[in-house]
Amino acid sequence: MGHPDPVHTAETVQRAAGVIAARRRGDLDGAEALLAAFPTETAKTLGFYLLADLALGLLQAQSGESIDDLVRELTLHLAAAAGQPPSPGPRG
Repeated sequence: MGHPDPVHTAETVQRAAGVIAARRRGDLDGAEALLAAFPTETAKTLGFYLLADLALGLLQAQSGESIDDLVRELTLHLAAAAGQPPSPGPRG
């Protein structure tokens, strides 16, 4: 398995960002169409993974917080949104 083509990788990440943007503006049909446009599940997974990684990197650059702290905060927000208490993390 070789390295992904940077052009196709960029298109995949842009498509993932488009899905989120469409959903946030209430265009559920557009979001569904963009999701369906991914050629494979692997491409979809890669696109959303790279988008999340990029977004966390941008947030880290703006906030100065560590990635670990940002992920911890994100986990708390996700747990709150799901109405569940966060699972206890490792204690150190």
